Amino acid sequence: MTKSSKNWWGRFLFQDRGFLPSKRLLILFIGLLLILLLLSVWGISWQYVIFINIVIFLASFLDFLFIPRKKEIQFRRNIPEELERGLDYTVTIEINNLSDHAISFSLVDGIPQTFSRPFPLKGSVKAGSETQISYETIAPVRGKYEINHLYFRYRSFLGLWEKQMLVDLKKTVKVIPDLTDTKSFLGDAQKFLLYEGAKIRKYHSGMGNFAQIRNYVIGDDPRKINWRQTAKLHTLMTNEYEPEHGKYITILIDCGRMMGAELVKGNRLERALEAAMTVAVAALKKGDYVAVLAFSKEVKVFVPHAKGMEHLQTILKSIYDLKVDAVEANYGAVFSFLDTMQKKRSLLLLFSDVRTFLHEENTLLYLQRLRRRHLFLMIGIEDKTLLEKVKEIPINAENTVVKSIAQQQMLFKKREKNKWERLGLQMVEAQEENLATAAVSHYIDIMNRHLL
Repeated sequence: MTKSSKNWWGRFLFQDRGFLPSKRLLILFIGLLLILLLLSVWGISWQYVIFINIVIFLASFLDFLFIPRKKEIQFRRNIPEELERGLDYTVTIEINNLSDHAISFSLVDGIPQTFSRPFPLKGSVKAGSETQISYETIAPVRGKYEINHLYFRYRSFLGLWEKQMLVDLKKTVKVIPDLTDTKSFLGDAQKFLLYEGAKIRKYHSGMGNFAQIRNYVIGDDPRKINWRQTAKLHTLMTNEYEPEHGKYITILIDCGRMMGAELVKGNRLERALEAAMTVAVAALKKGDYVAVLAFSKEVKVFVPHAKGMEHLQTILKSIYDLKVDAVEANYGAVFSFLDTMQKKRSLLLLFSDVRTFLHEENTLLYLQRLRRRHLFLMIGIEDKTLLEKVKEIPINAENTVVKSIAQQQMLFKKREKNKWERLGLQMVEAQEENLATAAVSHYIDIMNRHLL
């Protein structure tokens, strides 16, 4: 295909600048041609037929007098800089017609191919006025995207010819994890934990950091009465304590091959990222220090410990575009890295695949050493396929073999989990839709029981 033919083909596909005959013009010529063919039966000469076609074709160029110039049409795209994966967003395009002629148009926005694309969009703009056109889009894949162009095709009220514009509207868009669970926790933490039945309890009497001395009121614990201040002021005074702050939480995110297993909504890594962000919010809101480490064969991202809700943006910017690697996770390397970097006692919260992790016998040596200083908790997603096979009623020899293998895998998992938990290494599996809730519930439970 030659360069010129590629350009013409690109114009028909909204991919180039230029002008094209409209459907109205093509229909006009086809109708005229049929009429002239009928007249030729009555003896009209071919020279006359060709002459009429040329005259009408040249007359059609008068349509360009009513088509605005490209400089007389201005555009502006309104799209959020951050889109959450899998959620609907409205994109608005403003079109300002500065000319004296009304136009009808169709456009295609240059959003990435992975986004939902309800194109072409059609509309009209009156002379000297502005209009808006909007569409809904969903971004299913996280990452950073460049939106460079807008492809715009328009015509006058005659509609014989169409002009096409390639508009430069550069915009950088980030697709981040779905933060629905995170927002739900910020809105009502206790309601968010309702599924697990966990409660955000107050600390025991006299426990936590001393906050202030205040007047005693009915319902206060008598054991917290400050008798010295009571004697000085001749009124009952009590000590008030607040929960201890400044605990260290390290969130580990596995990006190895097994985290790419597809679920009902996304894959395991997507769910792990959403749950990790929710746990980070819970810890930062409480005043704890949070660090995030993502790894596969080696460490991919490490965000050092910090506290304050502003640290959430640092975490989000570091992990929003994490991808699954086609390699096995190297748990030994990441635990060696942690042993070097993390000196203070911390809660190590690992999001990974439990069954794969249990096969890593060498990892147990690293974890036993880390267990002396840190508290370890691993959270994975239940394998629904395995559970269904275990519950399946065998109806033939093939189903019986599959069921027995599934039962064998379940027994191995339970046996290994019990062995690791006897060594103080706790492992939990949750349903994919409840992963974030389960992770936050276990974090709250650890804080309530003062295990850290």
